[in-house]
Amino acid sequence: MLVVPRRQAGLTALYLGIFAAISFSVPAADQPLRTLLVVASLGALATAAVGGVVAARSRPAADAVRNPAADRRYVLIVLAEFAATGLGAALLAAAGFGGYAPVLVCAVVGLHLFPLTPVLKDPRLRLLGGTMCLVALAGLVTALASAVPAGLVVGVGAGLLLWAYALLALLH
Repeated sequence: MLVVPRRQAGLTALYLGIFAAISFSVPAADQPLRTLLVVASLGALATAAVGGVVAARSRPAADAVRNPAADRRYVLIVLAEFAATGLGAALLAAAGFGGYAPVLVCAVVGLHLFPLTPVLKDPRLRLLGGTMCLVALAGLVTALASAVPAGLVVGVGAGLLLWAYALLALLH
């Protein structure tokens, strides 16, 4: 069983709760799904708030020494993620395929979790990354095969995955 320090668990819930709320707010949906997305977004924000409180009240673990190399690697991975999503979304929009930007963002977020796994020392991130990539694929296939927008599938799917992982971090 993986033991995660309370502070790290709180930070995970904080960050992923915020990103889950953002994911739930991406898709345009009709009622009653719109109301469910708003409620889920508020639930994810509440999870983020609890995570913030846990992180703020927890001291760093005694053996948690700052590792400048790991910090640099983390920053580089996140910068690469932001660059890939920003440039990719701009290129999709310029080509007239802006509706597929959520698919790209979800896939890049999923992929960036793989190199973050050793940096954050959380092997479960591989599972989250893989399932995020599957959600991106489901959004793409659904949009190509039906009238359902990719953003709806990706927003709901990614939001649920991120929120569930945030809750899991708090419960562990």
